[in-house]
Amino acid sequence: MFGYRSALAAGIDSSKEAIEEPVRPGIISSRIVEHAFRQPYFLYVPRHGAINASVFVTVHGISRNAREHAESFASFAEHCGVVLVAPYFSQHDFPDYQRLGRKGKGARADLALDRIVTEVGRLTGAQTGKLFLFGYSGGAQFVHRYTLAHPQRVAKAVLGAPGWYTFPDPTVKYPKGIAQAKSLPGVTFDPSGFLAIPTCVLVGERDVRQDVALNKSPKIERQQGATRLERGGHWIAAMTRAAEVQGLKTSYTFHTLPRSRHSFTQSMRRGRMGEMVFDCLFGNKK
Repeated sequence: MFGYRSALAAGIDSSKEAIEEPVRPGIISSRIVEHAFRQPYFLYVPRHGAINASVFVTVHGISRNAREHAESFASFAEHCGVVLVAPYFSQHDFPDYQRLGRKGKGARADLALDRIVTEVGRLTGAQTGKLFLFGYSGGAQFVHRYTLAHPQRVAKAVLGAPGWYTFPDPTVKYPKGIAQAKSLPGVTFDPSGFLAIPTCVLVGERDVRQDVALNKSPKIERQQGATRLERGGHWIAAMTRAAEVQGLKTSYTFHTLPRSRHSFTQSMRRGRMGEMVFDCLFGNKK
């Protein structure tokens, strides 16, 4: 159950009013989807309305700063005329959200996002068939794995400094590779689908520390490298090669963020991550 203290920490109104709060353009609102448990998220609708607008989803890392994501990207969403959704995946309900929520490790975060997006489409009239996704750190882990599992739902994706990746290797079991795993029932990874999704990786140029949040497994280091910078470059190269095998010329790009360590706030302020995210996702709308 989503607790009151967790809601306060995330800046979320967990009352019944949050569920029934009217959607007001130009205002960040907190909402809750009622399901097996109460699923919170933040919503921003541009001032001119949302009918047929694209949907931009931004996913927090393990600090679970969903409101900060919504506040940081609201002006970009307004400028580009897109609807912003920032889900909140609580530690209690989604301890494994970065890996979508494997069996026995909490609720499925990918299915929770689908429920949120369904409600957003009903409330706003936005186009929810293809999503424009961004995540930072643990949220970037979620975003690229959601893209691998549900490519039919994704238009483009931007990954902000994931700690580690699922590689397009069919001989290695998920989540290190894409071999089907019993821990994620009902999901089959289709390279011809997910390798067609344009994806950009952004990592701070100073994001080279092996901090406590970084997966330092020897197997991960052998497969992907020792730092977020190394791992991002190796993953982009692996995805590019895999796409070429499929006969695809998908855009996979890697950029560093100036003067930035592993910090969402610093990457937004110093590294101009917001501009880069929206340029990658909506460059033709600017």
